[in-house]
Amino acid sequence: MKYFQPIGIYKFHREDTIAAPPPNTPMTYRNAGVDIDAGNALVEAIKPLARSTARRGADAALGGFGGLFDLRAAGFEDPLLVAATDGVGTKLKLAFNTGIHDTVGIDLVAMCVNDLVVQGAEPLFFLDYLATGHLEADVAAAVVSGIADGCRQAGCALIGGETAEMPGMYGDGEYDLAGFTVGAVERTNVIDGQNVAAGDILLGLASNGVHSNGFSLVRRVVEHTGVTFDAPAPFDFRQSLGESLLAPTKIYVKSCLAAIGTGGVHGIAHITGGGLVENLPRVIPDGLGAHLDKLSWPSLPVFEWIADAGNVPSEEMQRTFNLGIGMVLIVHPDTAEQATEVLREHGESVYEIGRVVERDGGPEITIEE
Repeated sequence: MKYFQPIGIYKFHREDTIAAPPPNTPMTYRNAGVDIDAGNALVEAIKPLARSTARRGADAALGGFGGLFDLRAAGFEDPLLVAATDGVGTKLKLAFNTGIHDTVGIDLVAMCVNDLVVQGAEPLFFLDYLATGHLEADVAAAVVSGIADGCRQAGCALIGGETAEMPGMYGDGEYDLAGFTVGAVERTNVIDGQNVAAGDILLGLASNGVHSNGFSLVRRVVEHTGVTFDAPAPFDFRQSLGESLLAPTKIYVKSCLAAIGTGGVHGIAHITGGGLVENLPRVIPDGLGAHLDKLSWPSLPVFEWIADAGNVPSEEMQRTFNLGIGMVLIVHPDTAEQATEVLREHGESVYEIGRVVERDGGPEITIEE
């Protein structure tokens, strides 16, 4: 099933393997395994969700074969397009285990759009792909509602996607998600890390939990402890373990774009798999590194629990999880105070977590504990 807003489509694609009908039985698409009416009903349920994400450049109704976006209407003059794609990974296993499906769509959007904004790009539109062995319309609608929520948070339009039903490809009640987004940045405003210099300040923006990386290790720790997902979280008795771990990845788009507007932002890193030690070097030039003070930002209880319950070494924690910092802005010292103020006005918890330092060779990150 495809929904595309002319601005978009949402496609439904179904492949079934079923027993052959008795001889001389008239064949129909339905008894071949494709329920067009059910697919169309899901498209109709999705349409208002997609319409709720309309923005300048993408405001048409669903229908058609492809998604359209008007860059001129969006206010760009000489833009470069920036594209990103990602998934949610094995965090989806928690959704299957708990029956909570309306947050992983936010994760999907976050993992894509946060990768755009690090280059100074404004996310414009988003497309999703949901694949499953057997389509459960209520589950699919819940997932897409989360995707629409994430798009609204990021200010981008959900212009289309595909839901594929493929029996035998997935276990009962399971599905996979992938997302794709395109953004734009004026040619003269690209952030690529080339202006990063020794003495620049690293501003860390707080995460709200594990986000969407490291869940293979998280699930192993949960299994080792024997705690069930419906039991109170050992690190937060106000909610269940499943609810706590499924807290959706923060979307930093609007706060980062506002900070970029103040000037002096030389680099931005989205802290995903690999943690601070592997993501910061992606935006720091050779001949420079970064020194971080682990005591400069609060430790989240969920990470303390993972480390203690799983006996996970500090080095492994550092290269697997965000450890409480979901995004890092590298800013000129003269503009750090203004950038911090703007970020806090947009609801971020901001910490000065370190500085850029000179070093020989390629970029290296050291964390003082």
